[in-house]
Amino acid sequence: MRRDGGTRERTDIQRAALAFGAVFLLVTILGFIPGITTDYDRLTTFDDVGAEIFGIFGVNILENIVHLLYAIAGFAAAASFVASRNYFIWGGAVYLVVWLYGILIDLESSANFLGVNTAANWLHFLLGVVMLAVGFLLGRRDYERRAAAA
Repeated sequence: MRRDGGTRERTDIQRAALAFGAVFLLVTILGFIPGITTDYDRLTTFDDVGAEIFGIFGVNILENIVHLLYAIAGFAAAASFVASRNYFIWGGAVYLVVWLYGILIDLESSANFLGVNTAANWLHFLLGVVMLAVGFLLGRRDYERRAAAA
């Protein structure tokens, strides 16, 4: 609520940050539910492919914590246009770095401290591209709308 008693409508990118935060929170929760996360006993593996969400995407407790941090960051970023844009651009860039790391390492070695597998690597690539696209495209559109309204 603004000081004058009115409400400020969120921009599309702020709503997207809330949505991504909610999805990351859901993924975090699912990553701790035995059955949804298969090979649950491997959730604390830090030197090989860990457990798998839905039996597909490699994960371990460290990556679940990162998902939780992305959720918290998404919720916090939704408070402002600039923070939301930065969330998507920097978050997407980080996911692309994680993707590169995942495809360059031996997944069955001690370098695989995140417990990822091939499916998780390509999901990281997709998330990186989508987050960057949202950051740049929605960010630009919302910026233009804000400038026109001023």
